[in-house]
This record gives sequence, C-alpha cells and structure tokens, in this order.
Amino acid sequence: MEEIKDQCLLWDEEPPVSPTGQYFNSSALSVSVLAVFESEIPIDDSPTVDTLENTFLPINPRFSSIMIKDENGVTRWKKVKVNLEDHINIPSFPPKLELYDDYVNDYMSKIALNQLSQSKPLWEIHIIKYPTKTAQGTLVFKLHHALGDGFSLMGALFSCVQRADDPSKPLTFPSHKAKMSKKRSLWSNTIRGISMGLNTVKDFSWSLWKSTLGEDDLSPVRSGEIGVEFRPVSICSNEFGLDDIKRIKDKIGGTINDVISGVVFYGLHLYMLGCGHDTNASKVTALVLLNTRNVNSYQTLEELTKPKARTPWGNNFGFLHATIPKCENAKEVDPLFFVTTARKIIKSKRSSLCVFLTGRFLEIMRKIRGPEVTAKYIHATLKNTSMTISNLTGPMEQMIIAGHPVKSFHFMVVGVPQSLTITVVSYMGKLKVVMGAQQGFINSQHLTSCMKISFQRILEASKLNKT
Repeated sequence: MEEIKDQCLLWDEEPPVSPTGQYFNSSALSVSVLAVFESEIPIDDSPTVDTLENTFLPINPRFSSIMIKDENGVTRWKKVKVNLEDHINIPSFPPKLELYDDYVNDYMSKIALNQLSQSKPLWEIHIIKYPTKTAQGTLVFKLHHALGDGFSLMGALFSCVQRADDPSKPLTFPSHKAKMSKKRSLWSNTIRGISMGLNTVKDFSWSLWKSTLGEDDLSPVRSGEIGVEFRPVSICSNEFGLDDIKRIKDKIGGTINDVISGVVFYGLHLYMLGCGHDTNASKVTALVLLNTRNVNSYQTLEELTKPKARTPWGNNFGFLHATIPKCENAKEVDPLFFVTTARKIIKSKRSSLCVFLTGRFLEIMRKIRGPEVTAKYIHATLKNTSMTISNLTGPMEQMIIAGHPVKSFHFMVVGVPQSLTITVVSYMGKLKVVMGAQQGFINSQHLTSCMKISFQRILEASKLNKT
C-alpha cells in the first residue's frame, strides 16, 4: 500500500468510486473489457506514447487514477503520475513464421486471464506486431470495467480515432431512433399499464430467483465449475453482412437485435444438438446487458472532456434474464422460430421495469450490507446463468488509429464466472459476433461453425417466408 501512496498526487477532488465500479473491482469480481483493433498494415509502435499521453489520458481522469480507501473507508479515485511504459506491452514470438494465428490466440487468452495491477491505473495496451490470417498486426486495449461500461469505454476509444476516407469528418454510427408511437386511447394505455405491471412483477421475481436459487442446468455451454473465470478462454468470431440482416428483418418484421438474437439462440441450439444434448431437457439462460442511458450516441473527444458531458460517463447499464427458446421438434425446427421467439421475449422484457427495480434493489443491498456482499450477489447472478450477451454499435466508416487503418474491430468482456460470453458489434457494414469460450470445455471451432450455419439457414428461410 505504501507504493501506491507514494504515487499519489494532490488533486482538487477525489471522487468516490461508483457502486458498480466497486462491485466490478472487488474480492468477488474483477471484470475487464478487451477492445481489439486489427490493422491493415504492419504496426509501427513509435506513436504509442504520444497518442496515449495527448489523446487517451485527457479523456477522463480515471485513466490516470487508482482506487484507494480514505480514512473513513470510502473507496475513491486517486490521481497518480502515469508511467506509460508500465502500461505498454509488446510481445515477442519466434521469428520467420508466415502467420502467427496460434501465438496471437494464446496471447489473447493470456491477456484475458491476467488481472490488472491495482498499484497503477486500471488499463493496459498490447501491441502485437505479427501477421495473422485476418490482419497485419493487432492492437488490444484492456480496460477494467470499474472505469466505465462498454458504452463509455468504447466511446473513449472511438474518440481517439479518425475516419480513413476523410480525417476532418466525424465518424458516424447506425441510428437507433425509436419509432414514435401513435396516440393511444385511455383503454389502450390502461391495458399497456397492466401488462407492464404484470411483466415487471414476473421478471423481477424471476430475476431474484435466478440470482439466488435458480441455477441453470449443466450443459455443453455451462460447465458449472467453481472459479471458471480463472480458466483459459478461446476467443472466436463470425462476421455477417448488415444488409443481409436487414433483409431478414424487413421480411419477417422486428428489429436487427431480434434477428441477431435469433441467430445466436439457433446457433447455440445447433451446437448443443451436435454435442448430443437434449436442448429441451435443461434450463439455459442468457444474461442480457442493456444500456440504460437516455442517449444512445457516442460523444466526440471535445464533448467527452467537457466538465458536464451530455452522456454520463460510468457504468450505466442493467441486465435481464432471457431463456434460450425450446421447441417441440428440436431436430427439424423452423430456423425462423428462434427469431420470432426472440422478438417476443425482447418485446416482453422491454415492457417491464425490471431493470430499474434491479438497480434499486442492488443499491439498497449496498447501503445495508456493503459493496462486497452486493458484488457476491452479482457474482452469483452471473454464475447461475449460462452466458452473458452484450452488444454495441461501431462506426459505419473505416477507422484509422495512430495512422493504422483498422480492418476489423471487436470487444470482449473477460473475468466473468461463466463458460461462455458473447458480444456483438457493428463495423463498416458488418456485424461481428464474438464468443469467449472456456478452453477444454467448449469446442470453439464447432460453435463458430454452428453460428455460421444458423445465419445461413435463417437467411434462406426468410427468403421463402411469404408473410
């Protein structure tokens, strides 16, 4: 602890760490986000220090701070002098190989497994200057979830990049404007209110049960091992065209989220069938993370560094439980069943105040029993489910980071007590589904193949659909 105190600098204000920040950096949980940028050209690491010092660090004081407890036991952010060299990692692999996919995959698993040091700001960067099948080099940011949620952290990184076609223009992102609802009658609003009330009671009660007693069954995607968050993971992915996803959406209705949820659910169904598992005989639940902000657009670097930014920084998200659909004829099911069922599930969850009530419940628990007990409750919530699913939108145009054109981009949440984590992100007209799978338990190649088959079958079925 003395080493930490020696680093500390005087700061006008030492803000307390948010409750969620404390949960994610506790004895029960240590959760981080990996942001992976694949470069079209070989990586030149010479601009790294200048870029980090002049562009990355100024975005938010938390990137230059550590977590300490004051004399009253309150956990606060304490600003320190950052030695950037301590945060930069450049691995060395055997020379003269044509491709380094296996080495990069093993290194990524190592990054995911290693915990960030508490004696310095909770982030690091890894510069992998070796070619793979998909890139000439790979840049990986590891950012602790205590710093902020995916929306904040990705927004910070996006503010550090430029458009490849015209650096003077801002990046643009897919629009998520909700359709304005038509004016409803008193009777319609009454029915809607009753439905919301019933859904809230059902969802909140089920959420409490799942977090305490309702543990998912063991399955090909859930090992149930104690300490599974400390097991090595394989990170694999599939990439689908946004135009194809929109065609499916337009043909059968719903949203892009409905379609991709259906693809993921059907892919998991195919994977478990391929493992000889009866998908109807076990409970398989996903924990879906939702952004709870009123604003869904990222901010520019100038906006992020304003004293009062319009989009709040930090961990502003909630979670909902969603059961993987079951079907009567598991082997001959219509692929569109999973999309239409996903649409019903998501619509029902949206007509609920469960996310709000869950947040209030965690806050009450923190005040009564403390952040460590609350963190253990969140750990149990994660452990009792089979997987976590989260999604973000990425730029529509190609990015350049420190002069390097970004060919592909994705993120992954690591350190959660689950055998499977799924993230979804859009970039340059593609949607990337990334899976962090427990090594030695989940066959990542088989799972990737099942997701590809799932998408192809749903796309073909949508073309035949006449509704």
